[in-house]
Parts: sequence; structure tokens; C-alpha cells
Amino acid sequence: MAGRRRLDAILGHVDSQNTLAEDRSTSTHAQQQQQQQPDFACQQGFTTVEPVNCAADGEQVGPRIPKRRQDVLKWNGWGYRDSKFILDPKGDVFFEGSRYNISGGLPHFKAWMETIAGLNTDSVNKPQRELQSEDLPPSIRNEGFLDDLQKTGISFSLDGQDRLFRAHGHTLHDIFTLREGRFERIPDIVIWPACHDCVVKIVDLAGKHNVCIIPFGGGTNVTKAVECPLDEKRMIVSLDMTQMKKILWVDQKNLTACIESGIIGQDLETELAEHGLCTGHEPDSMEFSSLGGWVATRASGMKKNVYGNIEDLLVHVKMVTPKGVLEKNCHVPRMSTGPDLHHFIMGSEGTIGVITEVTLRIRPLPPVKRYGSVVFPNFDEGVAFMREVARQRCAPASIRLMDNEQFKFGQGLKPAASSMWSSLVDSLKKVYVTKLKGFEVDNMVVATLLFEGTKEEVSNQEKRVYSIAVDYGGLAGGEDNGQRGYNLTFAIAYLRDFGLDYYIIAESFETTVPWDRVVDLCRNVKERLSSECEARGVQYAPLSTCRVTQTYDAGACIYFYFAFVYRGLAKPVEVYEQIENCAREEILANGGSLSHHHGIGKLRKQFMQATVGDVGIGALKAVKQQLDPQNIFGNQCLI
Repeated sequence: MAGRRRLDAILGHVDSQNTLAEDRSTSTHAQQQQQQQPDFACQQGFTTVEPVNCAADGEQVGPRIPKRRQDVLKWNGWGYRDSKFILDPKGDVFFEGSRYNISGGLPHFKAWMETIAGLNTDSVNKPQRELQSEDLPPSIRNEGFLDDLQKTGISFSLDGQDRLFRAHGHTLHDIFTLREGRFERIPDIVIWPACHDCVVKIVDLAGKHNVCIIPFGGGTNVTKAVECPLDEKRMIVSLDMTQMKKILWVDQKNLTACIESGIIGQDLETELAEHGLCTGHEPDSMEFSSLGGWVATRASGMKKNVYGNIEDLLVHVKMVTPKGVLEKNCHVPRMSTGPDLHHFIMGSEGTIGVITEVTLRIRPLPPVKRYGSVVFPNFDEGVAFMREVARQRCAPASIRLMDNEQFKFGQGLKPAASSMWSSLVDSLKKVYVTKLKGFEVDNMVVATLLFEGTKEEVSNQEKRVYSIAVDYGGLAGGEDNGQRGYNLTFAIAYLRDFGLDYYIIAESFETTVPWDRVVDLCRNVKERLSSECEARGVQYAPLSTCRVTQTYDAGACIYFYFAFVYRGLAKPVEVYEQIENCAREEILANGGSLSHHHGIGKLRKQFMQATVGDVGIGALKAVKQQLDPQNIFGNQCLI
């Protein structure tokens, strides 16, 4: 239980009880691959258990996301139904629900909101009513496929709400369509495989009957990856992998674990934590994203400095393609056997097959976890500090630098002071930083820190990092600010839905760039966003902000947030996408990458040729042709 409590503290959850609806689907496939070891039991050395029938769908206790996602998750926005920002009639902002430590009143947030140009909280834009089955496009049926699928006993649904929930991810276009429009094309059927063999049968049937498959994991993508192509005339299967959620085995001697790909991030970490283990992979979306999705998009986590990105964690992966199962013959840390097959799979985004099982490196839970923060007088000094920490290779598990706009935003999300004394202390800190040290409120920035390891490791690392900070004019900002900044990551995703209620469009995008171009790229992209807004008739000045989120020897990941009030625009999403494309052009012109961890999908594939060249596109097409000549996996991502 201690492990579970530690994970809930990371997520900011205060209610860890399982309140999810029972799985309503009962039809499952009844055969398991014999060599699998499907139940998780932790012992000394390699865990060996008796195989169980994979028809025992959902045997693991406590997944937070059920088959019927609509029972727990918002149908037209981010996250849980019971969690959201609200503005009450008195003008006070609250975060409703008890899942996050931000819950309750936010007395400073309204003042921050009023700094957004053009915002009028009296002008409310409520979303349309929840869509019903009769509002959705009818299902295209392939009767031969349906007849053969019925014979397998694999669980599926033709229900309109099930289909709608898997028709989209979380791009601005997706959410705006749910709030104000209709999807022209959605999946025709949702299928829930229960094991690897189920997936093999489904892919074989799809090839036999010429049916299109779009793999679906957590549904958190922001690249239009799971949107159904409008020109696809075949029956479209949404292959929902989330019932494949077992930890199949753990090897304690080699610290590896084999896991089914549909498991959701927070459930994976919870189950491993019960046995004192973790992967350490914490993307911002870990509450809802799946292991298979991490691999398919080459994901990165907030604690990659200690645990690595997904490519560093991955030991072995199994993928079902229309030509058969693609995998290596052994679970070893490295091989020299030609081009690495794993790199055909990582980043493939559901275009050549579906990932079914993943073997990851795991670690014991760190005995010490300590947060921290450092305030710098300006962004340039903060970046120089981040660069030096990376150069000396002493980065803590997480180190993120927020620019001035994000710093002020974070102050707006501070809860009410718990006492008069706390309020006095905060006032004194502000006086110390701004009056005595001369920091200007409109220039200062903050780096949030998370240290993990043994007591000695954390202590030594803190000394090095804070010593470097002093060299760049930094002041220690305290553990509370660091912890709040880290945990806020999970709650602020709800802000976009709140903004849309008041005609604010908001979105994020990311890139990687060499260190010597970080400052220039951040400045140039912000300037380009402002100029493109003006050129396209946006009436109010945009909010553009950024943070340095992951660091490397040779560069860093930059994460941009961009928002503007869209009143007066006839086609606001179209205007936004044009502006973001211009920002992407600016990023590429400044030596940045097309994506660091979000992937390409259909949203950014227009830039792929400029990114990898004609030869690179040809190579990707050749792999696609070899593994999927019928285009069974026809989501039209990447190329």
C-alpha cells in the first residue's frame, strides 16, 4: 500500500478508491498463447506462474479506465467527468472534484485570467448537448468480417457512443468538433482483444475481408492519429487495446518486466509500486495514455534524466502485422544484427501493425524523493543554468524551466494561504526576491526540480545543482513550489476546456533544438505567433509561452503553449492551424525538430518530407509495403 500511496502523491490524487463502472462486455476470446506467463507475482528471480485462459478479461484489480470510457471520462474534453475548472457567480475560480491536490478555491486565478487580452467572463460559450447515436454517421458493415468475428468470441461493440469515443484524440480540432460540430467519419466497430492471440486473429480476419484497422490505446494523442480518414470506404475497426492490461512476468534478477501493451500508465506504475518497483516513465498524459501508445509514438517522460525515454527503457517488443508477428528472438539489452527492428516499431504510429507486448527495464522505487525550485532573474540565465547542469551530467530526475508567462500563470494557480502566518511568509519571500535581490516580476523565471535516489545520492545532487544555480544568479525557491509545479502538470490539462467556455482557443506543441539555439528559437517562435495572429485577423493579442522540459547533452526539448480569444473569427480552428503551421515552419527554420515526443500523425505529416527527405520517405513507404501491402492499418499517419 505504501507504493500505491507514493504513486497517488505523484499524481496529486487524494482519492485512490476504484469508483469505476464494471466492465459491461462479456464476450472474450478463450485461448492464450502457451508460452505467455500472464499473471504478475513478484518473487526472487524470474517469476514463473501457471498460464491462465485469456478469456479471464480484466482479472487485474482496479484499472481506473473501464471499457465504457463515457461512464468515467468527459465525452467532449480532457479527463474525468468529475474534474474541471469552474467560475462561480461571485467570480471566484475553483477546481471541482477531489482527484487532484489543486482541488478547491484558487483566489489568485481570476486576476491572472484578466491579463488575457479580450477575455470577457460575462460572454460564455457553452458546448452543444451530448451527442446521441442518432447524431452519428451510420456504421459501414462488412458482413463477412462480422460473421467470422462472432465465431471467435472476441468482445466487440457497434454502439454509437463506444464508436464516438474512439473517433478522436485531443487536438484542438477534435475537441472543437465535439463541442460544436459533427464528425463525418467515425469507426464502424470497436473490438477489445484480450490477448496477443486475439490480435493475431483480428488482423488475419481484417486481411481476409479487406477491413481497415486503427489501433487505439489511451486516446490522448494530439496529432489526429486516430481520426478516421474521410476517404476510407472500407469498414473501420477501432482496435481498443486497453483490455490487454496484464503484467505477464517480472524478472527481478535482470530488472525487466513483460507487459501487455494496453495497460494505462498510472495502472502500470500502481501495480509495480505494490511490489516496490517502477518504470519511472511519467509522460504528462500518464493518467490516461497506454504503454503501446508510448512505444508507437516514441514517448518521453518527465523523469527521463534518470529513467530514460521509452527507447531507453524498451528491451523487447512484439507487433502483429498483416504479414505476421514482428519481434526479435531474445530479451537482451543490445544486439548487433543489422538495423534495429525495434526502430521500425517505435514511432510507427499504428501504420504497419499493432503492438501487443512490451518488455521494459524496471527499477526499485527510489527511497528518497525530494522537490525543489530555483528562481532566476530572466530566461537567458535560466537557460544557461539548464545547459550547465546538462553539461555536467548532474540533472535530477526532472528539471523544467518555465518562462515568465508560465511563472505568473503558476502563481495564479496557488491555493489560498492556509493561515495568516503562511500569507506573511509568502509576502516576505516576495519582498526578498523583488526588493532586496532586484528581480523584476515581469522578467523572472523558475526551474522546478525533482530529485530521486538514495538519501546520499539526492543530497549530493542537490548540492551540485544548487551550486550551479548560484553561478547563474539563481535563488532557491523552496520545496513546496517545486512539488506544486510538478503535480500541476496533471491538472492544467483541464484548462483548455475551461478556456473554450470563454472563447479562448489554446493548444501546445513541442520541438527539440541544439542548446545554442534555445533562446533564439523561443523568441522567434513567439514573435512569429504574434505576427501571424495579426495577419489573420485575430482581434486580440495572443498569449504565447514556453518551457524547457527535457535536457540532453546536445540540446533540449521546448514546449510551447499558445492561446488567443477567438471572438470575431468565422473559422477559429482553421485560423489556429494555419498559425501553428507557421510556427512549425519557424521552428524548422531555426534548426528545431518536427516533434520531440508527440509524434506526427496526420497533423504534421505535410512536414515529413522536409524532415527526412525523399530517400527517407521512400524507405518508410518500402517498410509499409512489405509489412502491410493491403493497407490494413490505414490511419494515413506519417506518410
